[in-house]
Amino acid sequence: MKLNLDRLAKTRKRRKKTQDEMATALGFQSRSAYSKRENGVVSLGADELAIIAELLDYDITYFFD
Repeated sequence: MKLNLDRLAKTRKRRKKTQDEMATALGFQSRSAYSKRENGVVSLGADELAIIAELLDYDITYFFD
């Protein structure tokens, strides 16, 4: 199974959440820290993905192919 980052970004936008909001919810100090994860520059941790799934109200498995 592979994490589908495109699905993650599209879901965030569909839920009308900004990268700033996501960064704050995850405890990051900047939007760019979240952006790097959403764009695959930095790997998302399992704990981070669990928080994201909860924020977006989706089961964590939805974000995998």
